Amino acid sequence: MDELGIMDIPRGSGFAVLAQGDGVQIIGISRGVVSKLQHTERLEPGEAMIGEFTGTVSAIKVRGPARVYTPWGEFETK
Repeated sequence: MDELGIMDIPRGSGFAVLAQGDGVQIIGISRGVVSKLQHTERLEPGEAMIGEFTGTVSAIKVRGPARVYTPWGEFETK
């Protein structure tokens, strides 16, 4: 296991977001010639969302205080 603990995470395209505060928004962004907002979720404190990148969704944007877990590491947003 390395410093971030990411060696224990399967190498895939999944992610998890754990809300740390009110009204955390997760925005899925599509891939293609023109990037578009594909999907939006709103999480309350303690709620979690687990998802994966697909042929349609190539990125996510997280607004608000949350912990984001990916195969590349763990991140905090404010």
